[in-house]
Amino acid sequence: MDLKISGKKAIVCASSRGLGKACAHDLAKEGAEIIINGVNEENLKKTEEEFLNKGFKVTSVLGAMEDSSTRSALLEACPDPDILINNSGGPPPGNFFDWTEEDFLSAIKSNFTQSALLMQAVIPKMKEKNFGRIINITSAMVKNPHLIMGLSTSARSGLHGLSKALSREVAQYNITINNVLPERIDTDRQTQILNFQAKLADSTYEEAKKELEETLTAKRMGTVEEFSGICTFLCSEQAAYISGQNISVDGGNSTNLI
Repeated sequence: MDLKISGKKAIVCASSRGLGKACAHDLAKEGAEIIINGVNEENLKKTEEEFLNKGFKVTSVLGAMEDSSTRSALLEACPDPDILINNSGGPPPGNFFDWTEEDFLSAIKSNFTQSALLMQAVIPKMKEKNFGRIINITSAMVKNPHLIMGLSTSARSGLHGLSKALSREVAQYNITINNVLPERIDTDRQTQILNFQAKLADSTYEEAKKELEETLTAKRMGTVEEFSGICTFLCSEQAAYISGQNISVDGGNSTNLI
């Protein structure tokens, strides 16, 4: 299937590894010109070289998305993207009663504010072109909250609310906004969570992973490629009538009807 992504320009945040990297790879494979980003210079350069060696059109921007200078650099590298994939590392799991005001504000800045400001910046140009695809990579914890992930859940839920309202305003301009919610995808983030759970249970990472996979419907964690395939389709011409949705990529693990 030709997704008609070839020639499009895409900003993919936090894309030097994990879910963001997989999304950037798939878009570039479809012929998009991609702008990648990361905070670790070594990882970012490694990913950029990997993509260039595959013949992809790629530019890298180093820096944390929480910093306005990084967002400005991304928009300078690509002032009029056709595609924006908002992605950010989630705050660590923890104890609600240990979190400070600074912890809550930091989570909001990382998982809400930066994405809102980027959408605010790119939508006017998308309107002019009568085309835009915006994807927010969030978390399954928005639909199925767990208190240890409360910082992530709280901030990302706000982004969901804003995105839903905004999607209704921009649909007439062929701009779609969707949230994609990963759960139990095999990434560094999952390793962090499993290590935290292992520490609480006084067990090992391997034991925690085995115990987790036994509880999953698919009896395994998902791959980054299984996740990125959904995001890539949502960036296509064919996905023009899908907007304002919260799409879970969880191997059927959720028991929620909606």
